Amino acid sequence: MILLATIGAEAALAFIFGAAAGWALFSLREKRLKAQTGLERDDILAKARDEASALVKDAGVRAEENSNRVIEEVNLKAKERLASIEERESLLKDREKIVNEQLSGITARERSLGERQEALSEKKHQLEELRQVMEETLEEQEKKLESIAGLTAEEARQQLTEKVEREAMTDASAMSRKIIEEAKVQAEDKARFILSTAIQRYAADHTFETTTATLALPSPDLKGRIIGREGRNIRAFESATGITVLIDDTPNAVVLSGFDPVRREVAREAMQRLIQDGRIHPTRIEEVVAKVDSEMDDLIEDSARDAAHRARVGLVPAEVLKVLGRLRFRLSYSQNVLDHSVEVAHLSALMAAELGLDEDIARRAGLFHDIGKALSQEMEGSHAIVGAEFLKRHGEQHAVLDGVATHHDEKPHETPYGILISAADAISAARPGARSESMTTYIKRLENLEKIGSSYEGVEKSFAIHAGRELRIMVRPDSINDDEAYKLARSISKRIEDELQYPGQIRVTVIRETRVIEFAK
Repeated sequence: MILLATIGAEAALAFIFGAAAGWALFSLREKRLKAQTGLERDDILAKARDEASALVKDAGVRAEENSNRVIEEVNLKAKERLASIEERESLLKDREKIVNEQLSGITARERSLGERQEALSEKKHQLEELRQVMEETLEEQEKKLESIAGLTAEEARQQLTEKVEREAMTDASAMSRKIIEEAKVQAEDKARFILSTAIQRYAADHTFETTTATLALPSPDLKGRIIGREGRNIRAFESATGITVLIDDTPNAVVLSGFDPVRREVAREAMQRLIQDGRIHPTRIEEVVAKVDSEMDDLIEDSARDAAHRARVGLVPAEVLKVLGRLRFRLSYSQNVLDHSVEVAHLSALMAAELGLDEDIARRAGLFHDIGKALSQEMEGSHAIVGAEFLKRHGEQHAVLDGVATHHDEKPHETPYGILISAADAISAARPGARSESMTTYIKRLENLEKIGSSYEGVEKSFAIHAGRELRIMVRPDSINDDEAYKLARSISKRIEDELQYPGQIRVTVIRETRVIEFAK
């Protein structure tokens, strides 16, 4: 027990001593730590103070630099603003000066205008007095003139107006005559030629006889076979030929209509062969049309060779023959153009022989003068110019080209052959029987011509002569003077153009004759 107590007491003392020693060591360590921490804190504080001092010093330097820069910028802007203000003040002063000068000028002008207005008022007053005096003087003179002449002012004015009107009409008539005569030298009947040529080349509005062909049918049931089931035969035929087939109520007849005379002839021949053969179906139609089309080229070339032989023009290039032969199927007022061309060739050669010119050139130019009518309507220009250009591409000589190109005076003549061709062309078209016209239409046209001529006051008699190509008007010389006769001719020709339809041209001749008869006894 005592041992245990002793051990316990020793252990307790040891614990207490150890605790005291640990506390002492802890305290000592804490003091050391505090001392070391204090030193470190002092160092940190010192360093912080040094860094803060440096930062403050640097910030002060930067702030001073920034403030100096800002001050400089503000000073610079202030200087610029001041300069701008000074410039504006200068401009304002200049403008104020200009405005003052303008105001001074306006004031001076107002003063001058006032003076002028006063002067004008004074002059106006003086003019009014003068006008009043003049009116009184004129009134007195008018009364004196009326008393001397025995006419009132209105009567004298009317006589003067009539005199001036007559003189003006005379001058206008003379001037009109001069202008129209000068125009006729270059452009007589130009408009009618252009229209008729365009219609002939385009073939848009020909008469029914020149755009249709009628075929007789052996039996009425052929119409149904030509039409075919649901119209397939007639559609195939129109597609292959480009010609319209008209099947109406006319018994035993079918009509082929189209503007292209060559295609119409192909369609007529093909339809004739189909009717004779009896086999009418789309395949057979295409075969027959193709065969006839091939044969038509040979027919055209043969027709051209025959025409060249009849005109005695010698060798003609094959390409020219192919175009020339197409004229066989063209008509001008029912006159066959190819036959007309052969006739012009002969007439041109006859006149060339009389004038001592080359007959061969005249023949070729006469035969080829209308070849442009067979060329495509898509080509621009008149048939004379187009035909000459076509012939030039195929090696024709210059004299022939000139005769073709100038036979309607569309180009200046370089040789006399164009004049020959023009004359022969007119002779061939105007000769009796060249262009068909029914007797009823012919007589009616003559009656209408004479009726128009006789409808004017002062006309004594009117006669339609030269197959209706000239209208002669006899006027009374005491009713119509020379100038009025000229105006009458223009008026009648204009009315004929507006009211009548006729081929070529009609000459209107007004005859004013004065006969003085006296007998010697």
